[in-house]
Amino acid sequence: MDFSFNNAKAQKVWFDSENLWLLLIDGRQLSLPLIYFPTLFNAKPEDRDTCQLSGGGIGIHWDNLDEDLYVPNLLLGITEINRKNKTA
Repeated sequence: MDFSFNNAKAQKVWFDSENLWLLLIDGRQLSLPLIYFPTLFNAKPEDRDTCQLSGGGIGIHWDNLDEDLYVPNLLLGITEINRKNKTA
């Protein structure tokens, strides 16, 4: 099995009331609880929906929220919540 992140690129991003959803270029779908991303969780739905894919889908950027997500990190379970809760 190839564990490289060559296909860890989003082609579509959407939300339901509780989740951030990604469709990756290789056909995988990823769902993550929106509560893991406080900036997105607290944003208005219309602000969440105005994102841009960067780097061919390796990144997701919300200009109006000053928020960026790195798709390979999401596959590893690295979210805004657990980044801020890590201690040195």
